[in-house]
Order: sequence, then structure tokens, then C-alpha cells
Amino acid sequence: MARICELTGKTYMKGNKVSHSNKKTKRVFHPNLQTKKFYIPEEDAFITLKVSTEGIRNINKKGISACLKEAREKGHLAK
Repeated sequence: MARICELTGKTYMKGNKVSHSNKKTKRVFHPNLQTKKFYIPEEDAFITLKVSTEGIRNINKKGISACLKEAREKGHLAK
């Protein structure tokens, strides 16, 4: 699977690795993704998502149902 958050759509960023001699080479910063199971009370089911830590914080703040609805509207989540 791709390293993309299923709720926020967060993906990698490009940048430079800078050595002690100040040489710059390209590198990639990956998002902090966690595979977590969430319970959806409306459907009485569990769902497994690959979510960034920012996505987990959004779920704690808004609730899983609101976050799933938002992700579907933005096209990050299928269904």
C-alpha cells in the first residue's frame, strides 16, 4: 500500500539532506502513519485505517463519523 493517510490525504514531502560539509542531497520525509482499528457505532462495525497522527487527533476532536464523511467528500477515502 502507498504511504498516504486515508483521512487527510497526507503524503511524503521532498527536501534536502545536509551533511556536515553543507553538501545537499535529495531525501524524502514520510508522514507518521499508524494502522488503527476504529469502531463506527452507526454501522456497528470496526474499520481498519492507515492514518497519520494528525488524522488520529482529528478523530479524537471531531469523531470518527465526521472525519469519514469529510474524507469521502474530499476523495481520500473510497465508498
